Amino acid sequence: MTPREKVRRALRHEPGPVPVDFGSTGVTGMHVSCVAALRRHLGLPEHPVKVWEPFQMLGEVEADLLAALGSDCIGARGRGTMFGFANEGWHEWRTPWGQVVLVPEGFRPREEGAGDVFLFPEGDASVPPSGHMPAGGYFFDAIIRQPPIAEAELDPADNCEEFKPFSPADLAHWTAEIARVRGATRSVHASVGGTGFGDIALVPAAFLKHPRGIRDVNEWYISLVERRDYIHRVFSFQCEVALKNLETFARLAGDAVDVLFVCGTDFGTQTSQFCSPATFDELFAPYYRQVNDWVHRHTAWKTFKHSCGAVRPLIDRFIAAGFDILNPVQCSAKDMDPVGLKADFGDRIVFWGGGVDTQHMLPFGTPAAVRTQVTERLCAFSPGGGFVFNTIHNIQARTPVENIVAMVDAIRDFNGAPR
Repeated sequence: MTPREKVRRALRHEPGPVPVDFGSTGVTGMHVSCVAALRRHLGLPEHPVKVWEPFQMLGEVEADLLAALGSDCIGARGRGTMFGFANEGWHEWRTPWGQVVLVPEGFRPREEGAGDVFLFPEGDASVPPSGHMPAGGYFFDAIIRQPPIAEAELDPADNCEEFKPFSPADLAHWTAEIARVRGATRSVHASVGGTGFGDIALVPAAFLKHPRGIRDVNEWYISLVERRDYIHRVFSFQCEVALKNLETFARLAGDAVDVLFVCGTDFGTQTSQFCSPATFDELFAPYYRQVNDWVHRHTAWKTFKHSCGAVRPLIDRFIAAGFDILNPVQCSAKDMDPVGLKADFGDRIVFWGGGVDTQHMLPFGTPAAVRTQVTERLCAFSPGGGFVFNTIHNIQARTPVENIVAMVDAIRDFNGAPR
């Protein structure tokens, strides 16, 4: 069975070996320092690792490391980054923690004081920075650049500036990217962009030089209650553009793709939800349903919903909106017990994640404790298929390499594969 068929069987809710994903998306990857540590630990050739996602400082998991980890998925990604520059023109940069990595040409940091690092939208240092890595940090935070709000002058078009039809450069990139992954033995997970309605990571628009509209995180959440007509107009325009781009992308990709990353909008906190089920039904579900329905009518792709937190009260609604997959399955959040999730939803949605806790266990547990939790999660989620193993969100910096290896060994043992 090829890695791709393993994933497809899981997506069809058929029993079999549990497939694994380490690195196909911006929410299923690992910090660049962990990628380098794994390469060194496993005796793979050492060289500067590419930072393909600079916001979270995620490292490229190359084919030799994918094979060593038993990973069954690869990503097909857009040309841009969270800071608006393209992933091209690679050059070396020494991180504040001393690692030499490869970063794109537009990654032109300004380093200040005792270790603060700033990045600029489109790599343009003539405008205010949009990203900040604090001293002692390992990834960037978006800098809020919200201009003063004049209620009478608010225009939804200002929050639609980033939603555009594919440019010639985009089309050239996607043509090359699909040619790269077509025929792959691993499952292909495409992240096209533009379909994450209200994704709070994107609201500050770290990729725009002069963001307009509602770009403050707090103000955006207030708007979900007080400016619903405004939000509907933003989502409506976004959806219209997204469907046109999906039509173009589907013609290029066809059956080369298995999974489409639709949404990275987080709806859960550690203990509750960011909005009520009624708000989800009114503001979000209509647009997700349009996207998911289009995908299911025109392709064989499965649609992927990312949401951290305590989202159990919303899972039925995710399913009703047409999502096939839920990630990262944050079992440490309230009411997210894996056995209960599998019993109540496991025949209707694929759990992609939940394999080990990245808040506490993976970074701070012992290898033996990691093995125990991974095995327990595999036993909970895998019966009858419908499960792709991934950690709960990305593997974070300073995670002990021995713990990552213990996780991988536990998966192999469970699947009956040689280490």
